[in-house]
Amino acid sequence: MKDQDHKALSDHEILHRIQQGKENKLFSILYDRYYGKVLNRCYSLVRNRTHAEELAEDIFAKAYEKLSTFQERSSFSSWLYTLTYNHCIDYLRQKKRMHYPNWSSENQIPDIMDEEEEPDQEINFSHLLVILEEIHPEEKAILLMKYQEQLSMREIGNILRISEDAAKMRLKRARTRVKYLYAQRFLNTERKLPMK
Repeated sequence: MKDQDHKALSDHEILHRIQQGKENKLFSILYDRYYGKVLNRCYSLVRNRTHAEELAEDIFAKAYEKLSTFQERSSFSSWLYTLTYNHCIDYLRQKKRMHYPNWSSENQIPDIMDEEEEPDQEINFSHLLVILEEIHPEEKAILLMKYQEQLSMREIGNILRISEDAAKMRLKRARTRVKYLYAQRFLNTERKLPMK
């Protein structure tokens, strides 16, 4: 089969051939298909191009090693993105030494913050990016998974290795924290809340 014909194969066909031990070189097609997206996801979490590239390479090495465990309960791309988020979050936890439950309890949001309240002023995207860099990597990842990737809460829970209900609570907390920090930093309101 010619290389051009191999590129026309679906992810499922490529994986089936690799798992049968016939054509391991076909993994390079999956690499070419998904490297850019994995790299972008890594960069959105670590905000450093060199580290993102290193993480993306590590993720593909891990994906290749774990191909035998892939059971096609989801698409290959979903499985790969799960590996991506897990690997990046683990990297950030280790680098910043941030255990999420401890970090969350040390960075409480005032009870008077109304999560449902919408800001009076329009949100500035560049300001929002600043706030996303200040929150815990796990909260940032949850927000990206929910609003950028549009993953279900069940999928997010599976990625973070927590229950769906715990994922919902963390998403709510992350949204509240972003609104609070954004209001504190960027909105011209008369009733600025005190930082704890």
